[in-house]
Amino acid sequence: MKIGFIGAGLMGGPLARNLIRAGKDVLVFDLSKEAIDRTLAAGKTGKAAASVNDMAGCDVVFTSLPLPQHINGTMLGDKGVYSFLKKGAVHIELSTIDPTTANGLAKAAAEKGIKYLQCTLGKTPAHAEKAEEPMFVGGDKAAYDALGEAFFKIFGIPFFVGSIDASCAVKLISNMVGMTNLAVLAEGIKAGQKAGLDTKLLLELLTDTGARSFQMDVRGPWIANNDFDARFGLDLALKDVRLGCEMTRSFGLNLTIIESALALYKEASAAGFGKEDCNAVYKSVK
Repeated sequence: MKIGFIGAGLMGGPLARNLIRAGKDVLVFDLSKEAIDRTLAAGKTGKAAASVNDMAGCDVVFTSLPLPQHINGTMLGDKGVYSFLKKGAVHIELSTIDPTTANGLAKAAAEKGIKYLQCTLGKTPAHAEKAEEPMFVGGDKAAYDALGEAFFKIFGIPFFVGSIDASCAVKLISNMVGMTNLAVLAEGIKAGQKAGLDTKLLLELLTDTGARSFQMDVRGPWIANNDFDARFGLDLALKDVRLGCEMTRSFGLNLTIIESALALYKEASAAGFGKEDCNAVYKSVK
């Protein structure tokens, strides 16, 4: 099996490395030579692609790219990967995108005789590096079964959730809830500071209360230490919450609390914090 991997960044890189460590034949493309070199260092079965056109003969092609427009621009159109990828190949899309974009890709793939699986990812690059990344897979069940669960377990923990819509929704809901929790945490820290509480002490005291959360455990100490180095960038968090809100509005839902969090992330991005970690939303709490 020949595997193509487009996008070897924070999330894609670890998954591609897991495939290479397992001895799979992996062709890697990224705009960053450093990202390619870091990925190929995982083993001898990985090779660099000069361009996405080198993916033409691949049996499976993964994409892990930042934004929906990047995926559409790579896969669609007269020069997109679908235009030359062989019939019967499988496209596994790993990015956090909206159902409309994913279903559009699936339709375009089917018109070219290509099978499509949406495979959104549940945790962090660190989990991905250890093949402990939850993966919510939806789409062509026959393609999933043909590859086999053992294939997906090489680089993560797969859950087949049914439809493409369901695959997209799991990750968008996760990030909507997580980023809203972070915004609430930021407001709570600001309130504690106004009350004269040391932030590190406040976090310690909150650990044994109902305020405790994943975001408090992980990003609370970073905020207390003024550490805003990007692990999951604020602009990417904004993108995910925006896509999630667009999805839920299409369902006829009015998620007022999450919509309020979205407004705060927009404000933080407009203030110039977009390239910092999403915990920089704290800087926009007044």
